[in-house]
Amino acid sequence: MKKVYIFDFDGTLVDSMPFWAQKMLDILDSEGVDYPDNIVSIFTPLGDAGTAKYMREILGVTLSEEEIFRRMDENAIPKYRDEIPLKEGVYEYLDFLRKQGVSLNVLTASPHHMLDVCLQRLGVFDWFDHLFSCDDFCLTKAETEIYHQALQRIGADIEDAVFFDDNIGAVQTAKKAGLYTVGVADDSGLLFRDELIETADMFIPTFKDVKLTF
Repeated sequence: MKKVYIFDFDGTLVDSMPFWAQKMLDILDSEGVDYPDNIVSIFTPLGDAGTAKYMREILGVTLSEEEIFRRMDENAIPKYRDEIPLKEGVYEYLDFLRKQGVSLNVLTASPHHMLDVCLQRLGVFDWFDHLFSCDDFCLTKAETEIYHQALQRIGADIEDAVFFDDNIGAVQTAKKAGLYTVGVADDSGLLFRDELIETADMFIPTFKDVKLTF
């Protein structure tokens, strides 16, 4: 059995992708910026800072980074604080794993002021040994180095860890970094479902009633 379990947050542990994506799309729409159909999958591994940079440098958004962050928070914080639920079966699966004595961890593109308050409300905050945001590393989940640095902070070797994510880009990068990967189904990734199934070492449609060990 693997000793270290690392989970993405949005779209993996919590059913938040519609809210997470909308906070980005609202900014682009309000500024009249054109963007490709797959823009959410591009943004997902970048984190807020990486997304703001992409908006400004690639898409031509003229807002300052500070204003982009303010608008993101204005749209999303109430949802994370008050509404977003755990995905089906997540509570039971995390409870099962912690009773096996493994290390539970999160690595997410979301900032702590959304991540932490959401998991506290949902009653699982204290189950995790580490809650990592991309902001903690000044890296994105599209860079292999973030996975190595996260494992260094956890104090684990890469062969002892398994990584769960719903985003094809993050799974591809984590696998390139040497992690055992589990693709998690989410409606936001329907266009890339087949690719995720093919790429990940394992694919799960839901955490419900699943007692996986690796």
